[in-house]
Amino acid sequence: MTATAHGFLLFDTAIGRCGIAWGERGVAALQLPEAREPETRARLLQRFPGARAGAPPPDVQRAVDAIVALLRGEASDLSAVALDMDHVPPFHRRVYEAARTIPPGATLTYGELAARLGAVGSARAVGQALGRNPFAILVPCHRVLAAGGKVGGFSANGGITTKLRLLAIESGQARGAPTAEPSSELGFDPDAAVEHLRASDAALARVIDAVGPFAMRIDRTSSLFLALAESIVYQQLTGKAAATIFARVRALFPYRAGEGLTPAQVLRISDEKLRGAGLSRAKLLALRDLARRTEDGELPTLAEVHGMEDEAIIERLTRVRGIGRWTVEMLLMFRLGRPDVLPVDDYGIRKGFAIAFKRPEPPARQDLEKRGARWKPYRTVASWYLWRAVDQARGD
Repeated sequence: MTATAHGFLLFDTAIGRCGIAWGERGVAALQLPEAREPETRARLLQRFPGARAGAPPPDVQRAVDAIVALLRGEASDLSAVALDMDHVPPFHRRVYEAARTIPPGATLTYGELAARLGAVGSARAVGQALGRNPFAILVPCHRVLAAGGKVGGFSANGGITTKLRLLAIESGQARGAPTAEPSSELGFDPDAAVEHLRASDAALARVIDAVGPFAMRIDRTSSLFLALAESIVYQQLTGKAAATIFARVRALFPYRAGEGLTPAQVLRISDEKLRGAGLSRAKLLALRDLARRTEDGELPTLAEVHGMEDEAIIERLTRVRGIGRWTVEMLLMFRLGRPDVLPVDDYGIRKGFAIAFKRPEPPARQDLEKRGARWKPYRTVASWYLWRAVDQARGD
């Protein structure tokens, strides 16, 4: 039977930009992020060539919101989302329905799932059905493992890495992990980082004692485009003024939960409206360049960035007009939770260094880099303490 769908939508999540298509009976497919957004769209349209981009019906929008919440680390039950399985072979349908009964945080093997179907000995057939699963996450094939608890394969972009990431998200939910706490958002162990810094630098250890526990918070983003767009708006403005302007920019566009500002929206709107929201000419040009490069696939997606080295991310993103090294370093630290970033050109870091090491003037770049070598691989944590040293000196 030929697969059909009425419409589709691309939407932002914590693992990148996903796609969803719907038909008469509900969700017809869920597409996890490909390496680039155009490839995600192409995969959906290859399966549903007649589908048209548009606003989903209310039940599909609720599914989108629930998917976004789950991938953000929140408890979210997707088992009741209506699926349009008219194009699914009968055996595959049985496999998918059985897989949907596996709760978050739990796993079954292919053989165990086959036994639930009353088809003992059909583990290979179950695996083949899940390998063709068009409803990733909604039919949680990532919860099905190979014999002996081995991870097995995963057909979505990122393969086993994506599968493990989904399992980690759900495992945290099942344990009641406090995802809003600082340490749960970091990509490293903050206690180990602080111990390392204490042992490697006595002067920095005194700053740590004066400041107290490491409490840096990560501001997760649903898309790299959205994070960089916000960074552009915030440049050279106070936080309050920048927040007001960014809110005005976002208010120019229709908003649905889980979607946010998109490159296509920025490219379609007039200069007059963006300037009217408070953007300077330079920031308008930077925002349009960011949107164009994102839409053309020149920039990595959020999912791709998670697999890249820090310097590679800096090199790729600083190609955008108005995005410099410091802006990307802030993204690496406060959006991605990278452990070993030292913004040597940041005045606050240099001022904090002067305070910590009792120097009359901020250090030269090379001096900061040389001392910072002691702090590897946790220079992000050292940087945070240097900023706090400045706050304490001001009495903040």
